[in-house]
Amino acid sequence: MVTFKDQVVLITGAARGLGLAYARCIGQLGATVLIYDIGTNSEGEGADPQVAERTADTLRSEGLDVRVITGDLGTRDGCHKLCADALRVAGRLDAVIHNAGWVAYEKIGMIEERSFDRMMTVAAKAPLWLAQAAWPAMKAAGYGRIVMTTSCRALYPQYVHQGLASYAAAKMAVVGLMNVLAEEGKGDGIIVNAVSPVAKTRMWGAEEEPDELLPSAVAPGVAYLASAQCTEGGWILRAANGQFHATKVAEAAGVDYPRNLRAVQASTALEVAQNWASIAIAAVEPRS
Repeated sequence: MVTFKDQVVLITGAARGLGLAYARCIGQLGATVLIYDIGTNSEGEGADPQVAERTADTLRSEGLDVRVITGDLGTRDGCHKLCADALRVAGRLDAVIHNAGWVAYEKIGMIEERSFDRMMTVAAKAPLWLAQAAWPAMKAAGYGRIVMTTSCRALYPQYVHQGLASYAAAKMAVVGLMNVLAEEGKGDGIIVNAVSPVAKTRMWGAEEEPDELLPSAVAPGVAYLASAQCTEGGWILRAANGQFHATKVAEAAGVDYPRNLRAVQASTALEVAQNWASIAIAAVEPRS
């Protein structure tokens, strides 16, 4: 049985879309849910604290234990304060789900340092600082779950979109971060994974409730990753339309990295060119 009884879960970007679906699902499974959402528009601009308050009121009217946490994900200090406030308000912190983010379309000639840094701050730096802030309490408890958010728009070349270079860079950074923290947390009961969700939300410009690709169809997978039943880290859970597939990059058998890649031998650029068809082979995941 998947249950969050007596557990506290902090979810960022939790007032609408996917975050709201996560909060509702995990709250229904018994958690005290702490929701963080500054209430930006779909471009990530502005702030409206009433957005989170209204969502909390709605979820409480459904019988769920939900509280609002305010703060700033834009700095390391802000992320640390957010987790400190969560611990002060609830007394413990069993799981952190970083969902907050947005999509900004800028083709290569239009990307500026400010917009790139802003994307990296919310999508890649914030999960690092949140994990760092939650780590001591989780380590002391011998238990913790951290769920980060990546995207198939970065992971798979066939799904990329023009104009999403900054977005893809940040989402790929999350994968490296997850891999390392999954290894660092293993000995202390801290399990770190990532979700790559697809749902029709404001970020897709949806004006009304969609009839497919619902956020609620993604939520069960995220609830699992944040639960005690999830005991393996370092996975990317692809979640869309009520279907789930977990993936990670795995080395070929017999490789003695980096001395012997069990790969094509070449000593000149010409030999690399001549053998490119054998060197560059797409690894297609099997499906049953």
